[in-house]
Amino acid sequence: MKIKKNKFKEHILKKNKQIGIWSCLTNNTIAEIISVTGFDWSVIDMEHSPNDIQEVLTQLQVMEGYDTEPVVRVPWNEPIMVKRILDMGAQTILYPFVQNVKEAKAAVEATRYPPKGIRGIMSAARMNRYGHVENYYLEAEKEICVLIQCETKEAIKNIPEIAKVDGIDGIFIGPSDLSGSIGKIGQFEDQEVQDLIYEGLELATKGGKPAGILTGKKDYAKKYVEAGYTFVAINSDTNLFARSAENLLKEFK
Repeated sequence: MKIKKNKFKEHILKKNKQIGIWSCLTNNTIAEIISVTGFDWSVIDMEHSPNDIQEVLTQLQVMEGYDTEPVVRVPWNEPIMVKRILDMGAQTILYPFVQNVKEAKAAVEATRYPPKGIRGIMSAARMNRYGHVENYYLEAEKEICVLIQCETKEAIKNIPEIAKVDGIDGIFIGPSDLSGSIGKIGQFEDQEVQDLIYEGLELATKGGKPAGILTGKKDYAKKYVEAGYTFVAINSDTNLFARSAENLLKEFK
């Protein structure tokens, strides 16, 4: 048995547009709906959502038979959680709040087996089909996709150096924390915030890395795709449900 190919990684490295969604509702049915709908990728969020290990595993299992790539955003840039998520079969990891080269290198090392990294070695788990995948330890690195979030003004300025780190496959710009880092928390549409978003795109592109972003506003999503963002999350399951429910209720009350 061969290792599963990470088509999402292949697409973004070729700068093929990939449209995704953020999933925060910790639910296997939601994961299935997202996959059936046909999103290219979906973030299973562990940083700002109550997804625990078992819930992530269930969602990974549900999404297995579909083309939608599950992107697991780990709670923080630390190797223990990353090790567990990789052993559960995730192939794409999104790291929050990476500020500099040192932190970017640590993110990559957590996904690599020795001598290139510090990933612990498990003999049989979901990642190698419980021991049925031949040469998993030699092939895993090719299919693991490492995405890091640059979410502050400082991190944006460091993108040229971060982009040089071997093993970083994509750079994701985080608008919310970015706004907070310049004292304009929640002011997503502020011109200074938008300028940093586009600066991040420009620096990532110059560094040869595909850039990603999340927005809950359709018009902005279209602008980001047109501007050159490669992987764009166009909303979240939480926001879609909340706003749809809110708007529906307004029609009756």
